[in-house]
Amino acid sequence: MKRIKSILLVDDDSINNFINEKLIKRLNVADEVKIVLNGEEALNLLQEIINSGQKCPELILLDINMPVMDGFEFLEAYKSLDFPDKKSVVIVMLTTSTNPLDIKKLNDSGVFGYVNKPLTDEKFSSILNEHFVTN
Repeated sequence: MKRIKSILLVDDDSINNFINEKLIKRLNVADEVKIVLNGEEALNLLQEIINSGQKCPELILLDINMPVMDGFEFLEAYKSLDFPDKKSVVIVMLTTSTNPLDIKKLNDSGVFGYVNKPLTDEKFSSILNEHFVTN
């Protein structure tokens, strides 16, 4: 599996964040894991990264339902961000939602896909193999 530099977890559930961070570290697939609790914090962090000239996370794992700013609101605001490697950032939604309206919005949102929680070794490996193939 390819190793990537940075992953951003965006989820208001601290238990999910803890489990997902442990999973990523155990798989040893990323140099860095950043965690924020909602879309607004994610946008602020990305803006700080962009302003400092650093490279944005290669993978963003984004929850749908969060307080302050949910995943769909984040995606809408993310469109207005401008940075050099934006096209190489992979955004995958993490969800427990089975609401058909959410699924339709996901399919129309332009994200690279969605994964039902909980994140597992197999699901995470699938994301990496699909979007970060070693040549």
